[in-house]
Amino acid sequence: MIANLKGIYETVEYRDNNYIQLYDNTDVEAYPRHWHTCIEIIMPMKGSYTLEYDGTNVCLQEDDILFICPGALHSIEACEGMRYIFQAEMSSVTQLSAVESFLTLYYPGIVITPESFPETHGQIRRLMLDIADEYHNEPELYEASIYAKLMEMIVLIRRTAADTSRVIGASGSKQKEYLDKFMDVCSYINEHCTEDLSLDAVAARAGFSRYHFSRLFKQFANVSFYKYLNQKRIENAERLLINPEVSVTEVSLSSGFTSLSSFIRMFKQIKGCTPSEYRTMYNL
Repeated sequence: MIANLKGIYETVEYRDNNYIQLYDNTDVEAYPRHWHTCIEIIMPMKGSYTLEYDGTNVCLQEDDILFICPGALHSIEACEGMRYIFQAEMSSVTQLSAVESFLTLYYPGIVITPESFPETHGQIRRLMLDIADEYHNEPELYEASIYAKLMEMIVLIRRTAADTSRVIGASGSKQKEYLDKFMDVCSYINEHCTEDLSLDAVAARAGFSRYHFSRLFKQFANVSFYKYLNQKRIENAERLLINPEVSVTEVSLSSGFTSLSSFIRMFKQIKGCTPSEYRTMYNL
């Protein structure tokens, strides 16, 4: 069950005040549409598991693994069986460019199956089982070990993703060039999202026409340039809203929005609640 749900925002209850949680979940219970700030990994051990994340429907079979990125809306149908549900806060590691690029490239999530990752599915599955073993037995430095295994999973996925060819419509050295260029573009947006960024300026910086850039960016990030920009601005706003002494108007201006009304509208569109409601939920 979801212990703390306010609207569609889940406050995850971590064990022993750390930032990881793992459930050996056997509940035949539906989980309503919700989101949280942590990454979530689901791996059925017995039976299938049907769910939806950010508008994508998927039926996980035994040993399939789903990564759900922080902030992605998702819901789960009531299913019999047993599955691991692992949650971990990523704020302490998202400063690593590899982690940031992973969350950018695969938002809202990615499914790991024996078919889509024939070379590394077994390794990723083994790491998930190792995480469960560390979590249940709590050896010395088990939390650090779990994060190390999570990082290893991310590296394996990033290096061997079978579907990278869909990200940018090119092949060979040209695809590698485009991937590197758009990773750089996303890093630039992440760093300057609170500034007055325009599609034309960022496209010119990348060396593309407006039209060509828009098409390639949508292929790369799976969202339009402006949706991606607004997502990053809202992520910045979330961090500022934690401080109750900063007004919502100040948060709006500091996050790159030109008006309070547009900020509130975009925040509710992406997070399903107003900035004030989010602040209340976070500070419960």
